[in-house]
Amino acid sequence: MNRLRVENLKAGYGAVTVLRGIDIEVREGELVALLGMNGNGKSTLLNTILGFVRPTAGRILLEWDGETIDLSRRAPHEIINLGVALVPEGRRFAPNLSVEENLVLAGSAARAKGRQNRNLEFCYDTFPILKERRSQLSSTMSGGQQQMLAIARALMTSPKIMIVDEPSVGLAPIMVEQVIATIRKLQEETKLTILMAEQSFFQAIEVASRAYVLSHGAIIRQFDQQLDPAGEEEIRHAMMGVG
Repeated sequence: MNRLRVENLKAGYGAVTVLRGIDIEVREGELVALLGMNGNGKSTLLNTILGFVRPTAGRILLEWDGETIDLSRRAPHEIINLGVALVPEGRRFAPNLSVEENLVLAGSAARAKGRQNRNLEFCYDTFPILKERRSQLSSTMSGGQQQMLAIARALMTSPKIMIVDEPSVGLAPIMVEQVIATIRKLQEETKLTILMAEQSFFQAIEVASRAYVLSHGAIIRQFDQQLDPAGEEEIRHAMMGVG
């Protein structure tokens, strides 16, 4: 089975422990939501998977095509070249570059070598507005368009797994719905494996096949839409650490 597996992961910053024994898995072709209020460790978990934060215990295993690779001590550029891409919170593109220049820059990763033109065409097919505005400075686009650019930039690296950190941040509610629906459509049409952290939990739970609730650095609940679809009140209580 192709998957990303996190086992008993502990991590933090200096003497401060943020993650306390995290166990999750993201199977090939799934869209898995990581739910939780701000300050409960979602971004720390994603940054640890990507190599920006070093774990103090546990393992992060990429099990793919019969090979198992421990990402726990890998540098971020190595992890990207192994096929794990990040759509960061707040977009973080190069504001003085055009849409296409941002995409081409992302497509220069070693993993995507030789696929740049094909990946660029795929991004333009997926997000026609980016093709229409490919010469526009990325900083002059709307928030929703910038989020599409951030997703397309991750796609330019030819990922096996795409990690999306808080795609709703800074967006109007109607744009949150559109962006999350776009992520779901992308996953359904391409079978891309996605781990998405979100605090807009009702939108996220509607599109995810499975979801984990993170509270105070620990996974306190898991939902499976096929086995145990959860009601809004149950999700709300889990998010707040109640019941």
